Amino acid sequence: MAFGYKTVLLLGATSGIGAALARKMLDGGSKVILVGRRKERLDELAGGYDASKAVPEVFDITQLSAIPSFVERITRDHPDLDCVVLNSGIQRTMNFARPETIDLSAFGDELTTNYTSYVHLTVALLPFLQAKKERSALVYTSSGLAFAPIVPCPTYCSTKAALHHFLLALRQQLRDNDFARIQVVEIFPPAVQTELHGPKGGHIGMPLDDFTEKAWAGLQQGLDEIPVGMAEKAHAGWEQQRQQMFAHMHGEMEKSGMLGHLYNIRD
Repeated sequence: MAFGYKTVLLLGATSGIGAALARKMLDGGSKVILVGRRKERLDELAGGYDASKAVPEVFDITQLSAIPSFVERITRDHPDLDCVVLNSGIQRTMNFARPETIDLSAFGDELTTNYTSYVHLTVALLPFLQAKKERSALVYTSSGLAFAPIVPCPTYCSTKAALHHFLLALRQQLRDNDFARIQVVEIFPPAVQTELHGPKGGHIGMPLDDFTEKAWAGLQQGLDEIPVGMAEKAHAGWEQQRQQMFAHMHGEMEKSGMLGHLYNIRD
């Protein structure tokens, strides 16, 4: 089954998972707008492909106030855009038992990069996607750590858990409001051998090529949720109980009229 989208905006394309997925999409014939902070990395990646297919764009997603104008320009220049991949991320170790070592600025950067910027980008992109009659997709790189945290990286794990809950609600809200044609996809990587883990962390986890093949297969199948490696066990286990409870609560709130009441009292 072929990947179903022809023009992709991929944020976080300079290395690791983002660059690997970009190559898969480009090799499959999609046009990919490659976004990241490091121009030399983007140019190197784009240089291996036709200039009409690989389009480098330097942008820092942590500059939240610049996101609306960035999205307006991208959607104006690429009106055929039908898929967005939000993949940017950073991971820091923090030991809160030693509060004197905690850099709250770094904490803020991690929160902004991994979660807040994703919400800002989603809000900026949705009007464009909602106006399209054709099928489109928002694809988010989450983590198996959204299901259960590891102790050294509490902030990273928390941002991924927040993102996962946000996406469960977003997917359902779009369906409830007749926008089911906008697919919300969440990819759950395990630890993968990329520079996310720092300059000495390239040996940690699943080889990047192995992960990419599995994630790409899920994207080709059109899955909404794509757990890979160690994330598969958690997703097949207690995560299904969580989602059953989520669906049950949503159904009960819908039947009782509480959904409409909660929206109305906040308007």
